[in-house]
Amino acid sequence: MLAQVPRYPISPDPFQKLDRSSHDQMGMHILAVPEGPGRQRPRKSCFFGIEVSEQLVWENWELGGEITKILKLKNIQIKMQKLKFRPPSSKFFTTLFPQTIILSQGTSFSLPVTFRPLEKREHTDSIVFETGEGAFTVLLFAALPHHVLEFPESVEVPMCGSYDSSEASFHIHNTSTLPTSFSWNVPEPFLLSPANGSLDPGSQCKINVLFRPEVALMYEDIATCLFGSEGECQKNICLRGIAKYPHLLVSAAGHLSQTSGQEDTQSVLDFGCVAVGSTVEKYIDIHNPSPVRAPLRIVRALGPALMDTAFSCDIQQALVPAEGKLRVPLQFSPQTVGVTSIEYFYVVTAGNISKSVLKAVGTCKGPLVSLVSSVVNFGCANLGETVLRTLEFTNTSDVPAYFQFSIDCSHSVFSVDHSCGILPGETSLTLNLAFQPTHPVNYYRKVTCLIHHMEPVFLDFIGTCHSEQWKPAILLPKHLSLYRTKLARGLTCYPPDILSSLLAENKLQLDQGGALMLPPQARGAFILFDHESNPAKALPVVDCLTEYFDDGYNTDANHFSAHVTADTQEFLFHSAPQSSPLCLTNHTKGKLTVVWTAPKGSPFSVSPETCDLPPLKSTAFRVSFTPSRDNWLYGAQLECFASYKVMQDHRHIKDCTLCPPWCLTVRVSGHTFQPGREHFIPHYSLLSPRVVFPAVPQEVTTYRSLLLQNTGDLPITFSLDTQHSPTVTVKPTSGMVLPGAHQIFTLKTTPSEGKIHKLSIPLQLNYSPRSIQEIIVLSSVEKPKIALEGDGTLFFKPTCVGSSSERTYIIKNVTRLPLRFEWKIQSIDSMLLSVTPHGGIIQPNESQVQAWCFSPQEEKQYVLKTSLTFWAARKPCSPKPSKKTRLCLKVIGMGSKGSIAAEQPLLDMGDVLVGSSQSCDLVLLNNGCCALDYTLTVDQDINGHCDLEEIKGDPIALELEFSSGMIPARSKVIIRATAKPARRVHYSWSISYQILTPRDPQQALDGQALCKVSVEGVYPSLLVSDARSAGSIQGISKLQLWKLFSLDTLNAYLQRDPTPAELTYRVPTRHSIRRCPSVFTPVLLDFNFGAAPLGSEPSSVLLMFENNGTVPVEWTFLFPADQQIELEYWAESGEFDPQELHEMRIQDNKLFSVSPRAGRLLPGQQRKVHLKYRHEFPGTDRLPVLLKLSHGREILLNFIGVTVEKDRHYIHFTSNKHTFAPVPIGIFSPPKQFYELYNGGSVPVSYYLDLDPLQVLEEGYFKHPVFQCLNPKGEVLPGNTAFIEWIFSPLEAKTYTVPIPIHILGGDSVLVSFCGAGYDGRALGEAAPISGDCAPFPVPAIQRVPLPGQHVFLSEERVSFRDIPVYSKSSQIIFLYNTSQTEGVFFTWHSAWESTSEAIQISPQNGELAPGESSPCILSLEASGSPGFYYLDLVCQVTSEQALMQYQRELQEWERERDKQASEFTLTDTHAALDGQRTVCTKVSAGSVQKPRKYKALPPVQKPSAIVLSRAERRAQREEERVWRSPEPPKPFPLHLGVTVRSHCLEEFHANFPSELHKHYIRRSMKCKGVTTPLESVDTEEPEPKDLSVTCAAEREIITDVLTYLLRSLLDDTQFQQSLIESLAEPVPYFSQFCSEGSSNVASLPEGPEGAAAAHCVSAPTMDRGPQTSPAAQKPNLHLTGRQSSESYTQESIQQQLQLEMKKNIKRLPEFCNLTEEILVNTLQNIIIEASCGEVVLTARPRVIALPPATSRGSSRAGSAKIPQLSVVPAGHRRDLSRQSAAEQTGGGGAARRPASETGSESLSRAEKNNTS
Repeated sequence: MLAQVPRYPISPDPFQKLDRSSHDQMGMHILAVPEGPGRQRPRKSCFFGIEVSEQLVWENWELGGEITKILKLKNIQIKMQKLKFRPPSSKFFTTLFPQTIILSQGTSFSLPVTFRPLEKREHTDSIVFETGEGAFTVLLFAALPHHVLEFPESVEVPMCGSYDSSEASFHIHNTSTLPTSFSWNVPEPFLLSPANGSLDPGSQCKINVLFRPEVALMYEDIATCLFGSEGECQKNICLRGIAKYPHLLVSAAGHLSQTSGQEDTQSVLDFGCVAVGSTVEKYIDIHNPSPVRAPLRIVRALGPALMDTAFSCDIQQALVPAEGKLRVPLQFSPQTVGVTSIEYFYVVTAGNISKSVLKAVGTCKGPLVSLVSSVVNFGCANLGETVLRTLEFTNTSDVPAYFQFSIDCSHSVFSVDHSCGILPGETSLTLNLAFQPTHPVNYYRKVTCLIHHMEPVFLDFIGTCHSEQWKPAILLPKHLSLYRTKLARGLTCYPPDILSSLLAENKLQLDQGGALMLPPQARGAFILFDHESNPAKALPVVDCLTEYFDDGYNTDANHFSAHVTADTQEFLFHSAPQSSPLCLTNHTKGKLTVVWTAPKGSPFSVSPETCDLPPLKSTAFRVSFTPSRDNWLYGAQLECFASYKVMQDHRHIKDCTLCPPWCLTVRVSGHTFQPGREHFIPHYSLLSPRVVFPAVPQEVTTYRSLLLQNTGDLPITFSLDTQHSPTVTVKPTSGMVLPGAHQIFTLKTTPSEGKIHKLSIPLQLNYSPRSIQEIIVLSSVEKPKIALEGDGTLFFKPTCVGSSSERTYIIKNVTRLPLRFEWKIQSIDSMLLSVTPHGGIIQPNESQVQAWCFSPQEEKQYVLKTSLTFWAARKPCSPKPSKKTRLCLKVIGMGSKGSIAAEQPLLDMGDVLVGSSQSCDLVLLNNGCCALDYTLTVDQDINGHCDLEEIKGDPIALELEFSSGMIPARSKVIIRATAKPARRVHYSWSISYQILTPRDPQQALDGQALCKVSVEGVYPSLLVSDARSAGSIQGISKLQLWKLFSLDTLNAYLQRDPTPAELTYRVPTRHSIRRCPSVFTPVLLDFNFGAAPLGSEPSSVLLMFENNGTVPVEWTFLFPADQQIELEYWAESGEFDPQELHEMRIQDNKLFSVSPRAGRLLPGQQRKVHLKYRHEFPGTDRLPVLLKLSHGREILLNFIGVTVEKDRHYIHFTSNKHTFAPVPIGIFSPPKQFYELYNGGSVPVSYYLDLDPLQVLEEGYFKHPVFQCLNPKGEVLPGNTAFIEWIFSPLEAKTYTVPIPIHILGGDSVLVSFCGAGYDGRALGEAAPISGDCAPFPVPAIQRVPLPGQHVFLSEERVSFRDIPVYSKSSQIIFLYNTSQTEGVFFTWHSAWESTSEAIQISPQNGELAPGESSPCILSLEASGSPGFYYLDLVCQVTSEQALMQYQRELQEWERERDKQASEFTLTDTHAALDGQRTVCTKVSAGSVQKPRKYKALPPVQKPSAIVLSRAERRAQREEERVWRSPEPPKPFPLHLGVTVRSHCLEEFHANFPSELHKHYIRRSMKCKGVTTPLESVDTEEPEPKDLSVTCAAEREIITDVLTYLLRSLLDDTQFQQSLIESLAEPVPYFSQFCSEGSSNVASLPEGPEGAAAAHCVSAPTMDRGPQTSPAAQKPNLHLTGRQSSESYTQESIQQQLQLEMKKNIKRLPEFCNLTEEILVNTLQNIIIEASCGEVVLTARPRVIALPPATSRGSSRAGSAKIPQLSVVPAGHRRDLSRQSAAEQTGGGGAARRPASETGSESLSRAEKNNTS
């Protein structure tokens, strides 16, 4: 905003302290403000439905009085209430006798309460009321009158600046009934007025708060108000205010705002050139960016003593509004032409907080008048004739010129029509000149044209007059130039005849210009007028003013002696007639003739009129004044011409000796006023009666002009008395000014040294003592003086050797003289120091900035001295030079060397999007003491997948904000480095620096390494990390879904670089005018939503988009309509092709939808995208959708969806080509592979494959089945997948292709090409595709996309057993998690491929999960003897427990209703029976279960349907409405578990994976049986599991419970236990003593594994019975003979050997190995399960537990074995020792639990050892 400031201050001085006493006096008289409305009514409240006042108050009471008030009670409830009350307890308050008050709804009761005061104090009591709901109290209070003042708790004073003030106000209110006086105690900087006063009851007054801070702070002070009769009460108020420092910026036109107080950084207000005597006004803008107003002062800076000032500012103090601008005018009124005025003004804020400097500069210009020619030649005229000439008088300046020719045209032979006047600026005036000679002589007069504020201009008039008698030589302009040459050579004092004789005698010669000169041999022979004649001397240059005053009377500094002089130049005649003598002196050496040219009839005359003057003699003349009119004023200028007498005859004159005449003038004036007669009153204008001479040095003359204008109708005479001012000379001193004319005075002074001279010169007009004007003249002499900054010392900062540092230095002219200055630097220091400017002019009072440069050459400290010479600036024509003054300047500097380092030597900018930019700050450090000039160079290195030849021409992708600059000492510089990668490669830039030394290039060092910057160019990356199917395609596996949507290919394409065409539009945009937009990408993928029947649920797919890159990615799905530019209706084409119509139908019906269509993902962020296809129209729908990554790839997705008509046999083929996995040639058992057929219809489909092409193929390969189909026929249920088994057995390393027709019974047949590639493993070596995952492409194993309503999750969705040998068994543990915290679930495992249910098993097969519970599931796979590829899919069906219970309840209700309807019937009328009867239907429907209702709802109000139904349809509809359908069981939620495995035959596995063979256990029992079916069961010789596996789940559970009960009963039966003990003690049969059991058994055993098995069966009972034979049975052996004893010893040793061999054979048995494997597997599984349940912490440190000492009994049993005393138990094991010992005793079977003393690590190591054995 802009504030206009008046010429004078609008407020008092804001810089003076506020007089607090004046504000205190304001509180002596306060006008009370009457109170507004009356006192407020007592506040009422509601207690239990009774509205009553909270209290009764008595005020203004007196002793002995009685005051009664009414307490009103009102029932505001809708029921009647009864109240009881207790009267006041004191004797001062009385009321009615207690009674019951009955109040109906809305009624009131008035209870009078009387107060009788007996004491002068406050009284308090109460009345208690009781209702049926409770009690409440009404207070009674009698108050004494006291002083109360009310005012706000706090006051916020507006923000203000320091040393400024702001005001706020508030009111205080006397709410008491007493007169109250008050006074305030206020801390500074707050002031309250009035500070004290008195308030009548009920009155109020306004209090003003004045806030005047001195420091910028937040003020919060407490002001205390003392009030009462004697100030006994007090109350506080919080005063808050904020003070800030103001900040001012000063600006002028063309300059920036600044606040510096230095004179070298000031704002400049340049007035330019201003006409003398005029005034120009300009403005400065003072900006206040602070939020407070700012008082300011404008102060003129101290400078030299000024006798006059050209600048003025009317505003000395002002206020700048907050965040506003103040415009201040400055005036410039120059008075001296050619002088540049400079002054400094300070804009100072209050308190001198800040100061801004304004430099005002202005130059005074005057008129610039010139004549076309300086010589006017009138030629030769006859006596009595008049010759006229014209002359152009031009003023080239825009300043008007006041001019005056110093000639009296009425008394001269020469006349000018405009002798005085005003010549406007930039105009010309034609002067008419006349020549009227009076005598036949030569005429020459140098007329001065005086110009106000300008040096005079001279005009030479020449002419010649001839008569019949006298014919002098004609005077020409060339004679004037010859005359000036002779004058300089001193030859003008000789008459022409003498000069002619000297020339004839060769005593004089002519120069090249024709001027006389002395010959060289005669120089010095003649002394003329005490001057040496010099032939080469030229006329000296004399300034105009000096020449004007140099007439022999007004100055002593004559350049040449006068030839003819007069003793008097002015005559004043005060009476008439009167005459005065005049003496003329001839100073030449020839006779002169003097001719006066006064006209006839003039009141002034000279006699004699013509006279001869002898050489070096004087002659007297008399000047007479004979006026013809009384009481009048007269004035004139008389002229005479003196010439050599010999000039009268031209025959004796040569051009070289001709001398022009000399003109003498005499000013005469007089008046004819009689004594006592009043003279004319002059009407005049004297411009600038105060004359100030510019300051000059000593003995220098200065000039000024003064203008006197006659504004009247009468002439004015003037006379200047300069007798009392000898130092000032005025010309002319007397004369007359005609009416309307003006007189220009020229003043000259040569002031003496010292103080300022002030003189007064009286100007008398019209000879009247009353008309005297004093002219004040000021002059001074000043010595040149310049002030140096810093007391003559200049310091340079340390500078790098070879470079230079610059700084500014201020010199100030402290005088009023313009000075010339010159810096002198010693030659030895000229290479180190330089200054700009080296010299020049510094104006008066100017501060000039000098730029110094220091360039050290060595690393050392320098102390240099230089001098400043200055002198007063003079004009070129000055007679003598000025005196010079010298000042010394001491320069101190230091040379140093330095280096640059980077704050981070390695700077990695990370990943940057290709085509974009990334910036970072490169911090350069200079730890040295000198500033360094540097330049940076960048070298680029590119690494990555790129063509080296292609990247050679790439420009450097790193841009530096600036590559060169300067770093100050001990500081840092931040350079913005911007990387713009153009490729997806790794950029590395090496930045080096070089110190610049421009002064000494030899000092420059080579490039030094600085830092390295790296960046990785990347494109936006997107990845589909997971996919889930829902709706109609919920039953397909993740592998199938991944294949349908080509997600593996999509991910591969998304990771590639975009093509240039794809970057045509970097962001999604509408760019096409066609309905089928053009495609810029070569990538096309199918998004196949599969097939589903018409009207089924939409096929939904959830994709998890993940930003696997390092930059944010923005993705968008663009439908064709999203890429089309919206056109006007007239531009639309009305014809559409079938493809456009098809796409329009899809988009209009929204068959395909994507939600969300666009998104932005940060690095690592994921987002779920829902794709849906609605099955509303039968047929195949295709829609091209563009997946666009901003600044990245474009991929065209072909959305495909198939809707199948009902009852149509349909198999969904995603492609007509299938490729098998490559198989090596030369193997004996090629692997099985599978081909899938998916039924997308609603009815079962039968199919068969035509294998005739296979037979044709076999014929070409010698009957070898290259392709073999194992199950060419089959049936596929709706929504299921059939697997066709194939065996591909190549003979050659090539690709085989065979087309196979697949016939669909009742449907269309499809021709599918089956391809297989055979390869030579020996040729490929390690590159052979043998190992790895058997899946065709990787599928995520972890679910990342939860489906809506899903609470159960699998720990892994994909399990890969990778490569395994045949006859091996592998297992893996997965977990089911129930994430719901409130709902339990049931789960059941099923196999999507029923034939794999026995080859792959999962345990448990079903179960229950509580809320938040997890369950481990063990997955086991048994590989058959045939190798193959397996893609198995297990489905876990999850059912909600609540939904299942709800279904059971509804089913029971439905069954009860069914039984009830079967046994009951109701007779009613037909319509009622039809409406009420419900038919029970067991058919499962998709609708919800409807319960029978007693009342039937009305049909909804709707519009009549336009579809007309037939009678049969209406009947079927009514039957459908009457049917109460059976409840539908809850639909389970499927979880798919994909299992992939590749099995190899043993020889192949051993050859390709030798290091992996020991990790698998081969079941030899399966190998011995020769199992060849890959999917049949392989385990088990025990019949129980086979029998149990056949049964259903319920029967299997019953059998298990019965057997468990029987076994437990036998173990608890003591009789059974005793019988077992007695059986062990039975004697050995007799026949067993005749032969060795071991030999017989061994002899009868066959060789091989079968014999080992038989030995195991036979010897096991014997071995068991051997050691347990009773002592009674062994007793007969004691009576045997020695032979018998030796035989028995032999038998025992043989038996021991047999036992050892049997043990070895047993260990080799497959059954024993299988058992060991099962034990180890179960043990490891138990450990993992316990760890997952938290029972064991595998990572915990083991604990050492001390076992009890061994007893003697235990030692005897153990024999010589040592029992350890310590046992290590894992710290995480939660079971107690008793439970562990019980597990040891009952865990002898070795299947489930490990010993308690064994840690998890020990059990794992033991399991590894057993597996290895």
